[in-house]
Amino acid sequence: MAKNLSESLDRNIEYIRYVFSDCEDIVYREFFAGCKMCLVYIDNIINNTSIEESILTNLMNRSDMWGDGNEFIEKSISEVISVKDGKKIYTFDDVFNAILSGDTVILCDDANVGIQASTRGYPTRGVGDVRTEVSILGSKDAFNEALAINIVLIRRRIKDYRLKMKRKSVGTNTKTDVGIMYMEGIVNKNVLKSIERSIENIDIDGIYDSGYMEQLMEKNVLSPFPQIQITERPDKVASSLMDGRVAVVVDNSPFVILLPAPLNEFFQSADDYYERWEIMSFLRFLRYVGCFLAIALSGLFIAFAVYNPSMLPVSLALKIAGSRQNIPFPTATEIIVMEIAFELLVEAGIRLPSPVSSTIGIAGGIIIGQAAVEAGIVSPVIIIITALTAICTYVVPNTSVTAGIRIFKYIVILLSAFLGLFGFWVGILLLLIHLSNMETFGVPYLYPFCSGSQNGYSDLKDSIFRFPIFSMKKRPVYADREEEK
Repeated sequence: MAKNLSESLDRNIEYIRYVFSDCEDIVYREFFAGCKMCLVYIDNIINNTSIEESILTNLMNRSDMWGDGNEFIEKSISEVISVKDGKKIYTFDDVFNAILSGDTVILCDDANVGIQASTRGYPTRGVGDVRTEVSILGSKDAFNEALAINIVLIRRRIKDYRLKMKRKSVGTNTKTDVGIMYMEGIVNKNVLKSIERSIENIDIDGIYDSGYMEQLMEKNVLSPFPQIQITERPDKVASSLMDGRVAVVVDNSPFVILLPAPLNEFFQSADDYYERWEIMSFLRFLRYVGCFLAIALSGLFIAFAVYNPSMLPVSLALKIAGSRQNIPFPTATEIIVMEIAFELLVEAGIRLPSPVSSTIGIAGGIIIGQAAVEAGIVSPVIIIITALTAICTYVVPNTSVTAGIRIFKYIVILLSAFLGLFGFWVGILLLLIHLSNMETFGVPYLYPFCSGSQNGYSDLKDSIFRFPIFSMKKRPVYADREEEK
């Protein structure tokens, strides 16, 4: 049971100092303003101007107030303190949470109640540019690590009183603020309840980024494919909210979670809706083709070149055989070695500074590939296959999906290496079975390619091809159907 505040200011301060022992950034500012008082806050995460002008100055200039401590606290909240948000607190747990959140606690002698005054002033970087979801057209601003700023970036795009935000605290020790945003009347209440229940069931010491939330909220933890979408674009979040999805904004993270997240959502980019539908439909189709080639191209080459060369044109089969005449390794070994070499280049490029990473990636790929061919370790065809696979892997605009593509690519390669064309189709069939068995908060993962009739097949207008905006008149299946009646 939470321990209540005492009427003795000295006793309260003594207990707070005991709990925060060896915390030298905790400030205790004692003063007299009609009665003995004390401010408690953490240095450097508060707004000094608010404390000096809105609290200290106002209280010291109103030493004419009288009454017992509780009455003094009541008058201070209603007549003196001019911060944007102030409320009474009664327990030490409330005191500790307020201090650690960046607020200032005001305690008074002869009062068993305190004041929590909003004085948060976290050091944050400004609103930056989009880096992982770059678009030619559309807004360029991106989320940062401050929860309040991220919420403002969303609200400035949806000026509707139906846009709601519920605040929760996640993490036993970190007590990270998490905002659940949705459009009342548009969101499906069952989906919203399922998301809230999933967040409430999280039991962990600390949440440091939305990536923690993503992993803890996913239903199928063994799948390499994401069932939760994250984005750094406020316009993407705003449009998703209007579609009936739920946004989970995590403090200290520049990425916002969007739910539900069927596979089709990961193939959509902001440019799809800012440019004409004809060209964007063509480009979206290329993304799906690229995704299939990234998974299938290497395995399909092994199946044809090793087990079924008769299915290739004679001239092409002879060309491949001639290029492999002096190669000492099997085809599958060549492909796996080159694929792993490319993965190492990608990983090295991520860790290096930007000006250096691009140089390493281009120079490393060219030099290693050319040297391997000249040394007779791999054939030129393998270099082409590996390069095409690498390009197709990163055609999908969401980096989370590329992880699943990269893992399943190796499964298809191994099955093709042992079983030929039969193994290739087994790998593709396993992929389809795996994806069709998944769901994301009640929505089939392959929607609208399966169960599309639930919404009159209207969601297919925004799938492989993007129809004109004026023809997309119905919200997706995960929105509240009653709102459209």
